[in-house]
Amino acid sequence: MAQTTHFISGLPRSGSALLSALLRQNPRFHAGLSTPLASILQANLQMLSAGTEAAHLIDEAQKPAILQAISEAYCRTRTDREVVFDTNRGWCSKMSLIAELFPQAKVIACVRDVSWILDSFERIVRKNPFQNSPIFSGDERATVYSRVETLMRQDRLIGFPWAGLKEAFYGDQASRVLVVDYELLSKRPESTLRLIYDFIGEPLWDGHDFDNVEFDAPEFDAVLGLSGMHKIAPKVEFTPRTTLLPPDLFAKYQGMDFWRDVAGSAAHVIAPTA
Repeated sequence: MAQTTHFISGLPRSGSALLSALLRQNPRFHAGLSTPLASILQANLQMLSAGTEAAHLIDEAQKPAILQAISEAYCRTRTDREVVFDTNRGWCSKMSLIAELFPQAKVIACVRDVSWILDSFERIVRKNPFQNSPIFSGDERATVYSRVETLMRQDRLIGFPWAGLKEAFYGDQASRVLVVDYELLSKRPESTLRLIYDFIGEPLWDGHDFDNVEFDAPEFDAVLGLSGMHKIAPKVEFTPRTTLLPPDLFAKYQGMDFWRDVAGSAAHVIAPTA
């Protein structure tokens, strides 16, 4: 049975775990936490590229065939479900590769106001006071200011996917990107899922239960030293709160939600109006 592959990407702490939990309620769908597929493809592409011993032994036409075979084998041995959603923050920076290897694939990019993403990370860090998470090193974890600055670097946990998403949003493959805002997903999960199904060209499944959603990954979170990072409440709902970030720090990263203005982009967006 041939499988259909789509991708979940976008920003961390923006609903990708919730979306995966909802999608996999459908018995035809497989979705979960971040996988190594993007890294596996990147490592093999590096080995096949100029400057390596193997490069001159590989014809250019062989490269997509090899990488596609690796992708298909990975997905097929991972699940026998018909539709696979592979999650990785790096997919938005690999839109050209996706277009070549997965011509029918769509990318669902989960987003959220960056200030609230930073607030969410800080809450998790403070809930684990006896852990020095490896996402920070040395003085990076010293204060909320150093932690936030570290997360926002272009090669780190928030800065990298934000830059990748912006690249995809304005790139030549933007039409295969659907931006899904966490606030709407949590406030209106049924109507948001309906739009997602329409975007990926799948018939709507009427068995979704928004009061009994299951998702937790304690082993994954333990590796990060951030217990509870991917645990979601059973009931899908939006819970307003006040930020625990200092006011100047919270304000510094507001206004980075470029996806609210679709001018100049062919991407599709499910988000509150500005």
